[in-house]
Amino acid sequence: MTTRPPAPAPSTTDPQVTPAADSGLQAGLKSRHLSMIAIGGVIGAGLFVGSGSGIAAAGPGILVSYGLVGVLVVLVMRMLGEMAAANPTSGSFSAYADRALGSWAGFTIGWLYWFFWVVVLAVEATAGAKILAGWIPAVPQWGWALIVMIVLTATNLVSVSSYGEFEFWFAGIKVVAIAAFIVIGGLALFGLLPGSDHPASGFSNLTAHGGFLPNGPGAILTGVLMVVFSFMGSEIVTLAAGETADPRAAVTKATNSVIWRIAVFYLGSILIVVSLLRWDDPAILKDGSYVAALSSIGIPHAAQIMNTIVLTSVLSCLNSGLYTASRMAFSLGRRNDAPAAFGQTTNRGVPRAAILASVVFGFVAVAFNYLWPDTVFQFLLNASGAIALFVWLVICFSQLRMRKIIERESPEKLVVRMWLYPYLTWATIALITFVLGYMLTDTAEGGGRDQVVLSTAAAVGVVVFALVRERVSGKNRANETEDRVHLS
Repeated sequence: MTTRPPAPAPSTTDPQVTPAADSGLQAGLKSRHLSMIAIGGVIGAGLFVGSGSGIAAAGPGILVSYGLVGVLVVLVMRMLGEMAAANPTSGSFSAYADRALGSWAGFTIGWLYWFFWVVVLAVEATAGAKILAGWIPAVPQWGWALIVMIVLTATNLVSVSSYGEFEFWFAGIKVVAIAAFIVIGGLALFGLLPGSDHPASGFSNLTAHGGFLPNGPGAILTGVLMVVFSFMGSEIVTLAAGETADPRAAVTKATNSVIWRIAVFYLGSILIVVSLLRWDDPAILKDGSYVAALSSIGIPHAAQIMNTIVLTSVLSCLNSGLYTASRMAFSLGRRNDAPAAFGQTTNRGVPRAAILASVVFGFVAVAFNYLWPDTVFQFLLNASGAIALFVWLVICFSQLRMRKIIERESPEKLVVRMWLYPYLTWATIALITFVLGYMLTDTAEGGGRDQVVLSTAAAVGVVVFALVRERVSGKNRANETEDRVHLS
């Protein structure tokens, strides 16, 4: 393998730039890859594993919680789609923040996002290892975590098309599984599923056991806090689009389809769960919402079926997490916000140094998870817990500025437009700020307050470092200029 130095960053005003080719990356992702990445990016393991707690807290009203967060994600993705369609780049929102808000903003949100996904690598590797160790206990859990990390690292190191192919099949399994769950559950609801002894209850469970909001309207906000982070990952498609043959068309298609993806896969499947079961059924928390729903309609081996699907989701998330972290590190390297080696690619268009650096920290985080799960690793989890919301806020503020820049420099690139600009953008900022504020009322250990406080502390630390770094580099440039003047 040979490496080549990074080329100059592409101009935002040159419509002929092909981001992949210009940056050293290769356009190795096909349309079918990106389509499935766009769909699978919205379906995380959190949907299968974490939805039970939300249902127990909010009852059928959890549908409103998912709906509110879904609207929030649709609006953020629309803003991101507007910027990405105008200027597709592997740095996505970090690069846009750099241009719109200043280099300190691009530096800060880029490194925070990288940190978020490195911690996610550890979470997902451990979750997958638990399932695999349950199936084959001869291999210890840490051994499975190591195997999973090594295999997916090798996949990402080969080529971007290898990542795309793995993600295509991982996401495809998730999509087929949820679609089958909705169809089978829907048939059971109305007594049309052969061999099922589930009563044809229709949608009566939505209101029959204490009403639609059995724990009061406030439980909707509690549900929001529980489900908001399961939506993280929908923005991955805008990073991946830079490695397609036609990034502008790919981003446009992906962002336009986000509404139906969230409506079908999240709201559709949760509606089936809370319709098949009473919201206070103990099995929802004990077995998990989807396993409990499948068991209620007489599907044999429901737990093992869901374990297989959850494992696929975990591997998909881990695969995409490594890809996303490495591409963000690559973009930071290209902008001189990270070691220059991060911005170099092999002759196959793979940012090898960025991938290896990301996976090394991922391995370290996995070790922390096994050695100090309740101290060091819990601290890392809390410190990264609110970063998703910070990223969405930065996207909003970047879009406010980037719209004016694009309209001034190249209005023909506005092929995707944010609805009701700037009013919906400001409304989204207000909603995200409200969610962050409401998280401060969650005083449980490791709860919302801990996450906001520690994530804010981490963000402030990175911002201070970025500003000091910017000031020092500015002084150095000024000194170099002065020296040249004296020498002449």
